[in-house]
Amino acid sequence: MLGDEAVRLICGMLPPDGAKSGLKELTLSANPAISTQGWARLAIAVAHSSQLRVLNLDYNPLGDQIAGMLAVAVASSRTLEVLDLEGTGLTNQSAQVFLDMVENYPTSLRVLVLSENDISPELQQQISDLLSEGEEEEDKEGEARGSSVTPREKPAWVPHSNSSSSQMVLMTTGLGESFLAETEM
Repeated sequence: MLGDEAVRLICGMLPPDGAKSGLKELTLSANPAISTQGWARLAIAVAHSSQLRVLNLDYNPLGDQIAGMLAVAVASSRTLEVLDLEGTGLTNQSAQVFLDMVENYPTSLRVLVLSENDISPELQQQISDLLSEGEEEEDKEGEARGSSVTPREKPAWVPHSNSSSSQMVLMTTGLGESFLAETEM
């Protein structure tokens, strides 16, 4: 039940320069009282945060306009690896913006959760494939430099499907304490 004032205070815990420690994971699930101005303030803070790695915004009425602001924030962020936008009222318009972002701009993003939105499975798969490719390229670059790179075990994004293949599923809770767990299905 957070609102804009709470977001303003939270943004103060996302320092831009790394001189002081800040949040590494932020869960703001199911907060319908946050206005467009509050989300814009958060997007700016995320874009400049020097430490935020995980951002869970699932089950908020964000829509395409706010998702566009978040895409710009993700493109600007050097640290954000996980963005959960499950059940946030997004459409193919938002998915296209995220697709353009991961196609054309370097990003640290590894996991983008878009389930329970009105987004075509094809667009979701394209985004997933691009996030997976970026991960593979980083691993190859690390090997070329001679460093030992631990393969990431996080999924890029997992669509809901009826296939019988083995998949990794990202699970989050929207109530109370949050957790991030991966389960092989």
